[in-house]
Amino acid sequence: MRQLLPLFSETVDVRKVYGVERSRHKSGRPSIGLCMVMSIDGSTVVDGRSTQLSNPADHDVLVALRSAADTIVVGAGTVREEMYDAPSKKGLRVGVVTRTGKMDLNTNLFTSGAGFLIMPEDTQTPVTDFKLDVIKAGKGSVDLNRAMAQLPGNFVQLEGGALLNASMFAANLVDEINLTISPMVTGADSPRLANGAPPLHSDYQVAHILEDNGFMFIRYLRTN
Repeated sequence: MRQLLPLFSETVDVRKVYGVERSRHKSGRPSIGLCMVMSIDGSTVVDGRSTQLSNPADHDVLVALRSAADTIVVGAGTVREEMYDAPSKKGLRVGVVTRTGKMDLNTNLFTSGAGFLIMPEDTQTPVTDFKLDVIKAGKGSVDLNRAMAQLPGNFVQLEGGALLNASMFAANLVDEINLTISPMVTGADSPRLANGAPPLHSDYQVAHILEDNGFMFIRYLRTN
C-alpha cells in the first residue's frame, strides 16, 4: 500500500494513519467514523455481503480502525448478513441497532458479552439465559443522538448498513468517513452508502488517500 495524499509515500503504516487520536464531540458523545467499502458504481454489497468488494488491504484498514475504536455500531440486518462474531480486540463491544429486538441472540457475538442492543424505549427487551446489555433511547425508533451519547470512550466505528448510515447522516452524527473504493463495477441495484439520506448539511475534506492494487482508501473529515 502507498500513500498518494497528503504527501506521497511508497509505504504506509496503516495502524498509524488510521489510529490517530480522537476525542469526544463537543456535544458529549464519542467521535463517530463510518467505515464502508463500495464499488466504482456505488454498490456496498454483492449478493448481500461486502466481502466480494474487499481485498487484504481493505481488511487491514478495518482491523486498524477497530483497533482504534472503543465501540462498533452496526445495524441488525448487517449483523445477520455479514454473520458478525465477537471482535478479536479484547474489550471491543458491538452495539446492534434494532427497532424490534427480534434477532438471534444465541450467537457468539452476544453470548460472549461483546454484543449489546440499541433499541427504542418502548420495545420489549428480549429474554436471554445470559446477561444482555441494552441501551434504550427514543420511542418507535431509536433516538440516535441520545443513544450515541450513552456510549463510552472517544471513538465509535459505524459499519452500516445503508439505512442506519442514512439515519446517522440525517442526525448529523458522522464525523469522519473511511471509504474504500473497490475497482469493480457491479451493475447491480444494491444498497449504496446511505440509502434514503436527506440532502446533506455537512461538508467533508480529504485527510488522506491511499492506494493498493487499484483499491483507493480515502479518509474524509467533517469540516463543520
